[in-house]
Amino acid sequence: MEKESMGWFRRLKDGIQTATKFKKEAPDGLWHKCTNCGETNTYKDLRENYFKCPKCNAHERIGSHDYFEILFDGKSEELFDDLESYDFLEFTDLKSYTDRLEKAHAKTHLADAITVATGKIGRKPIVVAAMDFSFIGGSMGSVVGEKIARSIDYCIEHQVPLMIISKSGGARMMESAFSLMQMAKTSAKLSQMGRAGIPYFSFMTDPTTGGVTASYAMLGDINFAEPGALIGFAGPRVIKETIKQDLPEGFQTAEFLLEHGFLDFIVDRSELRDKLDDLLTFFQKAA
Repeated sequence: MEKESMGWFRRLKDGIQTATKFKKEAPDGLWHKCTNCGETNTYKDLRENYFKCPKCNAHERIGSHDYFEILFDGKSEELFDDLESYDFLEFTDLKSYTDRLEKAHAKTHLADAITVATGKIGRKPIVVAAMDFSFIGGSMGSVVGEKIARSIDYCIEHQVPLMIISKSGGARMMESAFSLMQMAKTSAKLSQMGRAGIPYFSFMTDPTTGGVTASYAMLGDINFAEPGALIGFAGPRVIKETIKQDLPEGFQTAEFLLEHGFLDFIVDRSELRDKLDDLLTFFQKAA
């Protein structure tokens, strides 16, 4: 029985280097019910299908290390893993922020809401900064902004393209104005990258909202997204109450944004690595 059960945890492909503590946990009973169509599948089938529902193709949320597993040619090296958030404001009513950070660290084993790694896709070097919604809703605080800034400096120094995988509820308001400052900081750093002629790919996943959408998520040389991803600034309810009008069907979905010119294309997760390989090849030849 023990030998048979081990089959559920076979890796997606040979050569995966992701540490066990970062792997997506299996639900109780090793079954998963799709939040979109209600179809029940085994965790094994879901994992082997890139965490997409085999019936309706709904893309389940996955973490940064899951994306690294899918994208990189085997090994990758994590960058700036020594940066961690803390309650530097020390406001009396924000004492719970320290508790939330401690709980997030214990639950996710992550340093913060973004993880940066460098490796190769199709033997071409790239830096990938991937956000984790499981860490306080993927909120953008000072550490997220600093990691992106350092990633850009690294890319400029080493002449390596950058890809940011966004998955965020917006700015981390427990850090007050410091979180909002990251919008200007990351945008300014990306302008330096543009002047240096280094490609920047912005990949939006579900959800990409708030200050992240209003800054680096929409500033890519190529802006693209996963199918069905929620992408927007304010929520539909707030917008509807503000403009006093009903919103179009499918408003703030990746498909709606593509139709209205805000995205270059939508890519299925199973085709993401090949698409990145093609983009890297194109920009390499263009240089």
